[in-house]
Amino acid sequence: MRQRSDRRGTCGNLPSELSRFVGRGAELAGVGRLLEASRLVTVTGVGGVGKSRLALAVAREAAGRAQERHCDGVWLAELSCVRDPALLELTLAESLGLTDHTTRPPRTVLAEHLAERRLLLVVDGYEQLVDETAELVRELLRRSPGLRVLAAGRRPLGLRGERTFPLAPPGPDEALELLADRAADADPGFAVTAANRAALVELCARLDGIPLALELAAGRLRSLSPEQVLTRLEDRFALLTGTARGVLPRHRALRTAIGWSHELCTAQERLLWARLSVFAGHFDLDAAEYVCAGPDLPVGSVLDVLGELLAQSLLAREETAAGVRYRMLETVRTYGAGWLESLGDASRLRRRHRDWYTGLATWCELDWFSPRQQEMAALVEAELPNLRLALECCLDEPDELHLGQYLAGTLWFYWAGCGRLTEGRYWLDRSLEPGASASEHVGSRLKALWVLGYVAALQGDRVASMSALYECRDAAARSGNAVASAYAVHRLGCLALVSDDMARAGELLGAALEQYRETGELNSNVLMCQVELAMALAFQGDLAGALSLCREVRDICEEHGERWTKAYALYVLAFAALDAGDTAGARLLLTECVTINHVFRDLVGLVLAVELLALVTAAEGHPAEAAVLQGAAEPMWGGVGLQLFGSAYFNAPRLMCRERAGEVLGAERYAACARHGRALSLDELVERALRGPEPVPAAPEPLPRPRAGEAGRTVEAGVTTGTAGTKGTAGTAGAVGRPDSRKPWPRRSTPSGSG
Repeated sequence: MRQRSDRRGTCGNLPSELSRFVGRGAELAGVGRLLEASRLVTVTGVGGVGKSRLALAVAREAAGRAQERHCDGVWLAELSCVRDPALLELTLAESLGLTDHTTRPPRTVLAEHLAERRLLLVVDGYEQLVDETAELVRELLRRSPGLRVLAAGRRPLGLRGERTFPLAPPGPDEALELLADRAADADPGFAVTAANRAALVELCARLDGIPLALELAAGRLRSLSPEQVLTRLEDRFALLTGTARGVLPRHRALRTAIGWSHELCTAQERLLWARLSVFAGHFDLDAAEYVCAGPDLPVGSVLDVLGELLAQSLLAREETAAGVRYRMLETVRTYGAGWLESLGDASRLRRRHRDWYTGLATWCELDWFSPRQQEMAALVEAELPNLRLALECCLDEPDELHLGQYLAGTLWFYWAGCGRLTEGRYWLDRSLEPGASASEHVGSRLKALWVLGYVAALQGDRVASMSALYECRDAAARSGNAVASAYAVHRLGCLALVSDDMARAGELLGAALEQYRETGELNSNVLMCQVELAMALAFQGDLAGALSLCREVRDICEEHGERWTKAYALYVLAFAALDAGDTAGARLLLTECVTINHVFRDLVGLVLAVELLALVTAAEGHPAEAAVLQGAAEPMWGGVGLQLFGSAYFNAPRLMCRERAGEVLGAERYAACARHGRALSLDELVERALRGPEPVPAAPEPLPRPRAGEAGRTVEAGVTTGTAGTKGTAGTAGAVGRPDSRKPWPRRSTPSGSG
């Protein structure tokens, strides 16, 4: 488990500012002082008052100062899109950049990760899950003495020791500055003048200075004068303020501002606003056109209407790794959702939303086996909140469980290939709960079963994996589904492989490949089956057969632009190169392997590649750097799962690297280098692995003869070997042995416990 970091080494995930942060100097200082004195501070206030912006501004200041108490970074957990309490901990882990493949509860993973770290966590948008969020924050603070939490919400978390900072709207001068700043964003020619100042001041007062209300009003200043805006707003106040008894004036002001914006919209703009409320988080134009278009809103007009909502600050446009996307502020979205319910169209729109994202997942699965693989990973990552919403829509309706099974199974490439095993397991388990089967949709259930077996195997849960795969195999035989049968046999072979039963693994994987050929399947799964068969052959001593299979996989991957499976083929080819004494070739192969695995967040592939690279580094004569890499890999094993890689075969490089580097460095020096590696962030580890060790300085000639009783000393990368005449290069007696003197893997059909 590792944290993300930027190029400067500062950990965190705070988003960039999209607009200037105006004023709030006293509030910034006040919240900062509370954070100095308390480990939990909550900024509270009415919706739209600027809680999130203030919390992020405080967080950016904390990150900029790089305080000792926040030395492990400043992180934002945005929870407004989370509706299911079961996803709360997963979302928080995702926000911290954690990848965990085990079956451990996400809360345990979070607590262990935070236990010895010193960081600031910003928790925003938790109102819909306030009790669950409070309980989680309480436990994490109790178990993590270096953790500080800055929360932003309409109400406090209600925990002991919590310090609250009630946020009021800005004063008149700051409100006017904010209104003018946002109006200038909409119309660069806008300025506060003697002629319009009085109307603008009155407008700020009418809106109680609430920042969201001011931003909505600023959007109108592009087409209306301040006096016109004020006149129309006064009409809305007269109409609306008396309709909700007992509502606080500031709540009425915000609702008035939103309602006023709503009434000023055209019929099509109001309709699109309501329909866009079915999205969770971001969405793109294609999704908006499919979900929201209809006879009363032609697909060709959606872009223009969306542009008008954008101009009125009802939508925000953002550049993401998946392209241009749009987002509606939660308060604005909630207003639109209420309007959609009143129209009686909510259920139909949710089904259209579900259908779009089911289709999107299908398309991404097909395109996973293509040069667009990395793009597909980024797209699913960006669409995860909407995919979750689609899964919920399926699983909440008994008659549509088969759609949930299909969708959860179709996302196998994301669960297994992009570090999302825990979340994938959650959705697969839910879709396959007792009573979730339906004979008329057996294909969907079979797909969910083999994907569950695959995910459970990668998590090291052999019992659950075998149960799902045997059920899938038997049901596929009864229904005559040859494709599902091939997948079940394949994953049973994968399970045998990680269980060190190489003979059975070879038998099952070979049978699966034959079934794949008979059915015409060719995709990443088929190629992975071939790589896994190559591993089984290599572990049994058939290196030539393993090389032939992996070279074929590499060629097919390069032809189709597939990179994820290619990384595993490169891993086997690197093993073979090291076995043959070609350390330079092995390093080249592993460098590409590490790069690919890091791009896809594939923790299984990454930890295997890093440990083999550490062994290569030791064989090259850099034991200190090898120990650093070995130490850096150790924290990742906690996320992979010890049960899965208790394998003597997969553990062999780690044990051999420790033995070789330890012989040269000694126990104390090896341990120190490993500790240094464990302190590296994941990005720092990858950067170091790709950079490679520093070259060994050439020894001056001639070397002086040591005096009697004085041991010769050779320094390599700051390490004293303590052996006369030893240069620490491969093949030199007394240093790291040649790769072919001790094979990088055991060649036994029945491995020993040591590997």
